[in-house]
Amino acid sequence: MNVSTLVPISAAVVAGALVPIQAGANAALGRNLGHPLWATMVSLAVSAVAAMVVMAALRVPAPSFSEMGRLPWWGWTGGLAGVFYITAALILAPRLGAGAFLAAVIAGQMIAALALDRYALVGFLGSAMNPGRLAGAALIVVGALVMHLSTAPRAPG
Repeated sequence: MNVSTLVPISAAVVAGALVPIQAGANAALGRNLGHPLWATMVSLAVSAVAAMVVMAALRVPAPSFSEMGRLPWWGWTGGLAGVFYITAALILAPRLGAGAFLAAVIAGQMIAALALDRYALVGFLGSAMNPGRLAGAALIVVGALVMHLSTAPRAPG
């Protein structure tokens, strides 16, 4: 593995490591605000402010709004997926635990990723389905099941 591969993979690992922290922080936010959707709204607002600060610091130029008309319909679904994920994490992570919740999330990600790659959907280049990719995804799904089945029962609430 060379540096041009190691750096992005390392960054992806760090991004992945932040996901359970995000789930726990958002769950605490939901408990304190009284409803998961309020926590989703606050989380997304904090994200928007943080993104604006970073964009200002990096002097990111404004987008060409005339190009928005050329965006495929699915280009707008990322925000909807974010709302669904954040709200699901707020509700499910405290009930399932960080490990079981994220194992299930990762299993879902792998299943969807295989389909997106196979059929070249939402802007991904097509990748052939092969035994290695299927075996890797199957191991992740089985791992998610083992994580869930191995989790000690949790007290409600």
